[in-house]
Amino acid sequence: MIGAGYAGLGAARRLGELRPHAKIVVFDAQELGEGASGRNSGFAIDLPHNVGSSLEELAKGKAYMRLARAGIASLRDSVQRHGIECDWSEQGKYHTASSERGAEEILLPTVEELKRLNEPYEWLDAGKTAKRLGTSHFVASVYTPGTALLNPAAINRGLGENLPENVTLYENCPVLEADLGTTISLKTAHGSVRAQKVILAVNGLAMRFGFWKGRLLNFAAHASLSRRLTAAEQAALGNIAPWGSTPANAFAGITMRYTNDHRILIRQNIHFCPSLRQSDERRARVGAEHQRLFDDRFPMLKGVTMERTWTGYICLSRNGAPGFGQVAPNVWSAVCQNAVGVAKGTISGRLAAAMALGEDDPLIADMISLGTPAPVPPRPLLDIGVRARFAYEIFRNRHEA
Repeated sequence: MIGAGYAGLGAARRLGELRPHAKIVVFDAQELGEGASGRNSGFAIDLPHNVGSSLEELAKGKAYMRLARAGIASLRDSVQRHGIECDWSEQGKYHTASSERGAEEILLPTVEELKRLNEPYEWLDAGKTAKRLGTSHFVASVYTPGTALLNPAAINRGLGENLPENVTLYENCPVLEADLGTTISLKTAHGSVRAQKVILAVNGLAMRFGFWKGRLLNFAAHASLSRRLTAAEQAALGNIAPWGSTPANAFAGITMRYTNDHRILIRQNIHFCPSLRQSDERRARVGAEHQRLFDDRFPMLKGVTMERTWTGYICLSRNGAPGFGQVAPNVWSAVCQNAVGVAKGTISGRLAAAMALGEDDPLIADMISLGTPAPVPPRPLLDIGVRARFAYEIFRNRHEA
């Protein structure tokens, strides 16, 4: 197993469950909680982002929900069974619009999709949204109850620390050489491993192993977390319950959390990043912008500062499809979660494990129904095209900023 994010740990756990006498080894280049899985915003989302009105699109939306909910159920079971302290709370989420146009173009169609899927929801106008979230910035929101909120770094560590006994995890142990032929051979700085099969759970890095080349897009996503609010500041916010919100437009808008320990998280500024590298200088600029956005949305919390800013990386495909399935005679992949890796990554890994062992699982058909990543143009045309599209999306949806 290469990779110990949600997909990798999901696969390792499932392998251990299905083959309790087999020896399973997991390598990760970083310490658990320090990679992309520990740097997301902590949403395990159960609903598809967009579902069209056709029967085919509706069927795909229902397949996605089955997959996401199976991933959430697996995570819930691990958290409860092992007592993982990760602020797990099934509080749902708010899909917010900053403008009347955003509400009309995104939230109202979202409601229609939820009706077609026969899913529960609650429409909240500006006043009701402000009462729930403590900010009058939004004109409306749609609340759905199925999302779980969590501390991503804590659950990533907890999952890794409570793997089946026949699974060995090596942190800070990147794979330096890989022979993925008839017999799998993986070399690290500390030694090598030979195996019959391997599962890749490394998202956009799968291309460096020779798979999904020209089909995966790596993006940097920045987030900031405020200091803990004082009792007086909590009262100024309305002594509200913790919450999570996603924006009508993911590129122009802001993802936010009010956490269980009374901090406010802001994630904004997603951009194409093939190198998977960001400078401290850029993070400082992003942090300053996050502070401005925070001050704009929470004027009653004057003096509350962003305590830290970090970067995580997400892998997207042009058509929103995952990089899932058998990619070589002895190689399976569970990559490209399209920014919803907590739930989708977990189930993707578990299903890749079942597939690698020849075990039947009806959800494998659901995963396959989502398709595979579409090809993208070669660089530098790719860079120009992606950045131009992002600039257009942000300009077109600037009303949601």
